[in-house]
Amino acid sequence: MNTAFAAALLDPALPCPAFLRAWNGADATRRFSVHRNNVVGSLVDALADTFPVVHALVGTEFFRAMAAVFVRAQPPRSPLMHRYGGELPAFIDGFAPARPLPYLADVARLEFARVQACHAADAPPLSAQGAGAVLHSGVDLAALRPVLHPALRWLRSAHPAVSLWAAHQGEGALEDIDLAQPECALVVRPALDVGVLRCDAGTLAFVERAHAGGDLADCTAAGAAHPGFILSATLALLLAHGALAALSFPEETLS
Repeated sequence: MNTAFAAALLDPALPCPAFLRAWNGADATRRFSVHRNNVVGSLVDALADTFPVVHALVGTEFFRAMAAVFVRAQPPRSPLMHRYGGELPAFIDGFAPARPLPYLADVARLEFARVQACHAADAPPLSAQGAGAVLHSGVDLAALRPVLHPALRWLRSAHPAVSLWAAHQGEGALEDIDLAQPECALVVRPALDVGVLRCDAGTLAFVERAHAGGDLADCTAAGAAHPGFILSATLALLLAHGALAALSFPEETLS
């Protein structure tokens, strides 16, 4: 019964479930249609709240039509609505009407990364003083393992997704953005506020290798594969924005 109800709720081609009855004996079909529209509309509203820049880039009519298709294809699997929409960027990649906007999916990825960072676990960030104490303690620096802050998220885009997002925050003008320019970003939340930082490809490679469990030597090698990488600058950036939780040794418990 529940499966049939859920399927009919999201598919307008399906009839009203035969088991539904109105309390006063009225036709249940009309009431079910109203409920169906309200459910889909509420989920579209939730997506508009999560992806305001995507909404702004395509306009309300396009966004709501696209989001309605997504909602019917991929309804929520969790009652926690901040988790809903993680599949929208991949959906946009395959959504034919959005093909003229190849950057749109990455803007959506950046927006969802901000939501993830906002709701991530708390942890005290590693301070510059704490990092300095470790780095000057005489230990084997190459064996140190950078532990990322649990709220840290990142994006590697072939498009200027960061600039497009920033322009909608009042930082720069849309007409000045080079749509052929790739960009990388770190999404940080050292305290209560979520921030978006542009970063170079080497810094992002360093972060990705740290996420995979690499030690400082591995992470540095990954970063150095990209021109212009400077380890000290990358560490300074990560520390300044609370993106690291610790510099630890492999035998230590990471939590």
